[in-house]
Amino acid sequence: MSDTVVLRGATLIDGTDREPIAHAVLAVRGETIVATGEGEIPEGARILDCSGKTIMPGLVSNHAHVGLVDGADVGPGHYTRPNILRQLAQYEAYGVTTVTSLGLNGALFCELRDEMHAGKHPGADLFGVDRGVGVPNGAPPEAMFPLGNDQLFRPRTPAEARAAVREMADRRTDFVKLWLDDFAGALPVKMSPAIYEAVIDEAHARGVRVAAHIHDLEDARAVARAGVDLIAHGVRDAPVDEAFVRLLEANGTWYVPTLALDESTFAYAERPVWTADLFTQHALQPALRARFDDPAWRARTLHEPKSAAARASLATNLRNLKTLHDAGISIGFGADSGGTPLRVPGVSEHRELALMVEAGLTPLQAIRMATRHAAALLQLGDRGVLAPGKRADFIVLDADPSHTIANTKAISAVWHRGRPVRGPIETFVP
Repeated sequence: MSDTVVLRGATLIDGTDREPIAHAVLAVRGETIVATGEGEIPEGARILDCSGKTIMPGLVSNHAHVGLVDGADVGPGHYTRPNILRQLAQYEAYGVTTVTSLGLNGALFCELRDEMHAGKHPGADLFGVDRGVGVPNGAPPEAMFPLGNDQLFRPRTPAEARAAVREMADRRTDFVKLWLDDFAGALPVKMSPAIYEAVIDEAHARGVRVAAHIHDLEDARAVARAGVDLIAHGVRDAPVDEAFVRLLEANGTWYVPTLALDESTFAYAERPVWTADLFTQHALQPALRARFDDPAWRARTLHEPKSAAARASLATNLRNLKTLHDAGISIGFGADSGGTPLRVPGVSEHRELALMVEAGLTPLQAIRMATRHAAALLQLGDRGVLAPGKRADFIVLDADPSHTIANTKAISAVWHRGRPVRGPIETFVP
């Protein structure tokens, strides 16, 4: 009997510039796609009738976190094997088959990353930053991110910064991350140019790319001039200008807007319809669900100044994404999920897709950002599109998202490494 499985009859969104293919064939052998589109069905293949369904690539996140949160709490004690594997399982159940944990990782990270690459555990494949480089008495703020001693470097001199980069490079970090800004004026200091220039120079000397946490346009401009490879958040204080566009274009700098980050600050208190649907509710651990159901927490959150600031940041971020997309800048995908309890793994990625469309992208453009482009940012040529020779990481949907982006939530099954690993969301328990 053939070891090939053919999914037949679905609409295929392959992650490329092609329009969706109706009544398509997707053939899988082992972990690999062997035929797509209008291809012939291999003789003896096992056939699965997917008529009425849509198949799209698994989502690839360029900016997430693992091991920082458990329930409604943040703390260094959560960076454990069971908690991280639980979160990676949740990402996978929500169709995010590859995750980049962009910093604040403990000593366990490298070991788990290698195990996930080898497929030893259920859950999303794992890439990321080792620890990352922050600022003494600055970003990331200790009150927001209580961390263990093995989760962050805070160098005081360029020499210390270079040593931190070398240590991370020796552990084969996928990126180096730096936190440049002062969190919209909430912190007393920013990272000095001497430090971030040393980080970028040393990382590039070791063949490692650098991601930067920013909020404001001038900080983004400064770090892009210094040669950073990835701006890991959208510019949220001012409209981007032509000079900034030209700078990113000339340097080949990637840009990840993380729109859902600011929305999460107020959304669960405001309670739009999507926060109450089964797709969201099945992602919430009991302690977090209790917090969201607490009227006092909701009232307090909605009246906090940070909620108004987040609304303004989101509006600016949306406009800037459209400007940069239209200018042809390389844009990746991520929601900074897992960074705080409000940024719920899996849910945040689907909110990011919805917000990209709200910004003015078409659903297919948003899907390409979250699949092909996100894989290209990670320099992964084996995933992100559905084509012969690629990994069979894909989502089977009960509805077509090519015109209505909310249909990415209609998950019937998730296939990872060539086999079905998850079913409908209502069967998932966080």
